Amino acid sequence: MEVERIQALAAFGLDTLPAQFVRPSHERPENSPAVEGVTVPVISLSQPHHALIREIHEACRDWGFFLVTDHGIPPELIGQLQEAGREFFRLPQEEKEKYANDPSKGNFEGYGTKMTKNHDEKVEWVDYFFHFMHPSRKVKHEIWPRHPPSYREVTEEYNKEILKVTEVLLELISEGLGLEKKVLKASLGGDQMELEMKINLYPPCPQPQLALGVEPHTDMSAVTILVPNDVPGLQVWKDGNWFAADYLPNALFCHVGDQIEVLSNGKYKSVLHRSLVNKEKTRMSWAVFVAPPHEALIGPLPELINDQNPVKYSTKTFAEFRHRKFNKLPQ
Repeated sequence: MEVERIQALAAFGLDTLPAQFVRPSHERPENSPAVEGVTVPVISLSQPHHALIREIHEACRDWGFFLVTDHGIPPELIGQLQEAGREFFRLPQEEKEKYANDPSKGNFEGYGTKMTKNHDEKVEWVDYFFHFMHPSRKVKHEIWPRHPPSYREVTEEYNKEILKVTEVLLELISEGLGLEKKVLKASLGGDQMELEMKINLYPPCPQPQLALGVEPHTDMSAVTILVPNDVPGLQVWKDGNWFAADYLPNALFCHVGDQIEVLSNGKYKSVLHRSLVNKEKTRMSWAVFVAPPHEALIGPLPELINDQNPVKYSTKTFAEFRHRKFNKLPQ
């Protein structure tokens, strides 16, 4: 299957953006600038527990998004993870193509370009590498990059650290909802909860004011934990405006996803976000999606339902939710 890779296209040194990348007028960054002077929530995991729960609750309720510091993942490991990803994308094109996926056949793992459908068939300015990290029964090491040789070791070490952080975040979000701290993890499959890595590469773009790296969307995960490089571009939607999530060294960018919105019966909203691109620099991000197994039934938690807060979402398997989301069908 012949696919036009964005990285290869960018290497031609284009002066103008091909038509399939030009967004409709209302979506263009030049027509929808981010609000200046407002910062997204930054939460230190080292502060007293009661303050931490309050800050997590307010961030999940008001933003659906926050940055986490003092999370315990060594900065050196984050650096090694990022270098391994950069090295993969530096490989010759024919090497990268050995890992090509085929979303048209439901095969999303591997090296790819277009991931989701959109109504006007506009293409996003991004290439990616996507694979499972956890649980071990879902991991296919044969499709992980063999170059650089450190990729597997570094990614498995990062997986261990992200699992610890995920557990802490899910406990805090549970407590923010007034629940026992293990409720959300149990609802998401417990130890069978799935972690998926997606490395996004946004090459320099000749007309970044007309394009998007990723169009506005919410994540179908429960939470997404992301580390970017130092090229800004992530923006989140709140109160009718876009807000830039500026780079903070070694911070984790945490998104509330669709499954938390459903489980919380809308108390916490899945954050709408988008990715901008840069004229001079390559932007990259390493996103870990934390999601339930496909067979898990996800619906509003009974503890959060009462006469004042009736059920707002249907209960369905995550597989059904995923199918509807990918195909832009109503939930």
